Amino acid sequence: MARSRTGVLTRAGRPLRRAAGAVVVAVVLGMGAVLSGAAVAEANAVGPVVTRAALDPALVAGRGASVAFAEQEAENATTNGTVIGPDRSAYTLPAEASGRKAVRLTPGQHVEFVLPSAANAINVRYSIPDAPNGGGITAPLQVTVNGKDRKTMTLTSQYAWLYNQYPFSNDPNADLLHPDWWITECACVPNATTPAPVITKPFRPSHFYDEQRLLLGKKYKAGDKVRLTVPAGSNAAWTVIDLLDSELVGAPHVRVLAANVLLFGADPLGRRDSADAFDKAIAFAKRSHLKVYVPPGVYQVNRHIIVDNVTIEGAGNWYTIIKGKEVALDPPAPDGSVHTGVGFYGKDAADGGSSNVHLSGFTIEGDVRERIDTDQVNGIGGAMSNSTIDGLYIRHTKVGLWFDGPMSNVKVTNNIIVDQIADALNFHIGVTNSRVSNNFVRNTGDDGLAMWSEKTANANNTFDRNTVQTPVLANGIAVYGGKDNTIAGNLVADPIREGSGIQVGSRFGAEAFTGNMWITNNTTVRAGTYELNWNIGLGAIWFYALEKSIDANIQVVGNHFLDNGYNAIMLVSEWGVKDLYSISNVHFKDIRVDGTGTSVVSARVKGSATFENVDARNVGAVGINNCGSFNFPPTGSEFSITDLGGNDGGGTTGPWMAPWELPNTITCDDRPPVVTPPAPSPW
Repeated sequence: MARSRTGVLTRAGRPLRRAAGAVVVAVVLGMGAVLSGAAVAEANAVGPVVTRAALDPALVAGRGASVAFAEQEAENATTNGTVIGPDRSAYTLPAEASGRKAVRLTPGQHVEFVLPSAANAINVRYSIPDAPNGGGITAPLQVTVNGKDRKTMTLTSQYAWLYNQYPFSNDPNADLLHPDWWITECACVPNATTPAPVITKPFRPSHFYDEQRLLLGKKYKAGDKVRLTVPAGSNAAWTVIDLLDSELVGAPHVRVLAANVLLFGADPLGRRDSADAFDKAIAFAKRSHLKVYVPPGVYQVNRHIIVDNVTIEGAGNWYTIIKGKEVALDPPAPDGSVHTGVGFYGKDAADGGSSNVHLSGFTIEGDVRERIDTDQVNGIGGAMSNSTIDGLYIRHTKVGLWFDGPMSNVKVTNNIIVDQIADALNFHIGVTNSRVSNNFVRNTGDDGLAMWSEKTANANNTFDRNTVQTPVLANGIAVYGGKDNTIAGNLVADPIREGSGIQVGSRFGAEAFTGNMWITNNTTVRAGTYELNWNIGLGAIWFYALEKSIDANIQVVGNHFLDNGYNAIMLVSEWGVKDLYSISNVHFKDIRVDGTGTSVVSARVKGSATFENVDARNVGAVGINNCGSFNFPPTGSEFSITDLGGNDGGGTTGPWMAPWELPNTITCDDRPPVVTPPAPSPW
């Protein structure tokens, strides 16, 4: 399952144990800076502001997923609450918000959105406090349109609020999970330090947000006003609203000639478990060469549904909801799982895997509240070759889609994957000739989309036109080893800690990168996070040689790196292997960099790269921060940069690529001052 992130790192040349997180800025609530109060927000209210990843859509045109909903940030709406943020410090509520801002409401306060187009459904991304001893609370949120048609949403924090070190805890009062790990908070190993350091509790709170959908019951027109109000007397001391998605949902899909699960005893009211009824419908459909149809309803399914050579269609993911409890296993399963839960699984690859599986048009809603890496409690799992996954909504599982290959030719399209404890999707072990396209991902607890070539290389796969927002830990998109894979046309926004918008990493036991890799026409925004253990900033795109050299032909072409917290481009090795492994044969072309907190390029490894038509502006430090392998030989840095022409622009220190920096001038500033870049603007 999702691999532990506890590899050996170093600080000041000393080995240390990797821990999850970044500097604690606000321990419990982390509300961040107050930008405006009620009077200002009300007075400045304007018409609907539609964004994509909290940006003007024109800045990301043609990139990311095309979705049916319109995104509106709460900080752009009318409110008598308080705008919090911006803040990029981990463990704060604004840092985990889309665009790094949100609106805080207390009982009696509201935020009001103007519909930009006709809608009959909304989705609210929010946060409410945890219970004092963990486990979450519930609290009401009133929804009115034009002052009437009141409905009440019941918000919950039962699936939010994780604490402590990897793999995290639901207990805010817990002691350190790994007192033998080095931690930034005391710059020490706690159980090896005298006197023992005092560790503030709760330690490193995170994963604050959840989201919830609501069908409004009728169609409203553009210009109508949706107001979200925290009622007086709410048991939530505060409610933070991040954004509202509004959508015009079509009529339910109907399939008349099919194996309808109702005919096999499924309960659309969710009162009894329908797993056996699903199995019977699948068996009948395979014998009769029919599709399985799941009509509107909420179906309780508390275990895996094994699928092979079958098509299962729902009425649409707003209407067909397959929802399960997490069930403890005693004894544990042979694969190490101590729980099971709702999920559609192909057969194990060791048993030949599944083929010809087609799943579409329904929601999978799990009950996963803690991260247990051995648990198979994913929305989609197993091996599925020659298969399609389309139009699903997956929420509250561990990983939305975790494929254990070898397997080939799976297409994952048009899905929405939110509020995961770990990844949204992972191609794990020998997944080939497959595509992940036009999916929307938000609020993962680990990598948004990942290819992990453990034991067997992934090859000839494409991740294209996906949107990944607010991964709480790790990267938006990550590729660990493999051959001839493509990352193209994606939009990645707001990674929170210990990761980048895009990472190319030789780590986690992955097979080497071979052949080619294409990273083309992607946009990252507000990426390049602070790395806790190294005490440095990462790049929006991050190449990391930890276990092997990276020397495949890697083409990074046409990408836009916007509003970078630190570097736009980073190439790094681990201190303990810095003289063993290198990064070379990486080629950057037709790149736009708009705003860096520090440099355009940070090289902390031996090797080389070429740059052509890389234009940069609003650069906060020297354009190339070239430390090489930190041996500082008199011949120059161990990392060489080749200027192929057309590299323009820069910042207050001059051109980002100046002749004196080439090919390998040592320009190493280990921790340069950070300059907050201006907001991105049209090029």
